[in-house]
Amino acid sequence: MLTIVATVGPLAAASANNIAQSQTPGAAGALTLNGTTVVGGIAYLDTARRILITTADTTHVFTVTGTTPTGAVITETVGPITTSAYTTQDFATVASVKINGGATAAVTVGTNGVASTPWVRIDEWATPQVDIQCDVTGTVNYTVQSSQDDPNSPTNPVLPQNMFWANSPDTNAVGATASVQTGYGALLAYASLISGGFVRATLNSGTGRVSMTVTQPGAVPY
Repeated sequence: MLTIVATVGPLAAASANNIAQSQTPGAAGALTLNGTTVVGGIAYLDTARRILITTADTTHVFTVTGTTPTGAVITETVGPITTSAYTTQDFATVASVKINGGATAAVTVGTNGVASTPWVRIDEWATPQVDIQCDVTGTVNYTVQSSQDDPNSPTNPVLPQNMFWANSPDTNAVGATASVQTGYGALLAYASLISGGFVRATLNSGTGRVSMTVTQPGAVPY
């Protein structure tokens, strides 16, 4: 049996401009990172979390480059944007935000109240049963999610930013505000034999913390 614990939160208060304050770039290139989280040209966030871009520019796209909590470099393209949009990946740091043309409206870059636990991979060779318990501290709203996409697949890799995450079929684990016990049966583990399987808990809002314990009978420590 293998048990893995992954946590998310608490998050510092969201700020729409704590990475880049309002600016209107006249040409393609990097925005000036000058928010309150920036030191030496790099934004250091309180914990890995989504990056929020706010602008009325509906024409251009933005490329965010930074790192994960382990230091791996990640990049994601966001846009075009109608009012605001945020990344699908969690960034621990942001080293640059680039626009692909002159902005038609002011732009700010910051954070919102969304973040996910690290992904927990399902062992495709173990018993096809995954038990999950989420313990809540404080005020939160969160959802347990799974994905069959796999960035490391030898035959059908999917970029992390393009992975599809499905909400749990257990409605008690969707938009939850209290601790829950849930899980997945044979479907998730069987599919992981083909394309990989991951689970995570996503903090939708709140100032508290979610600790997700994932147990899979028959799995052994790596």
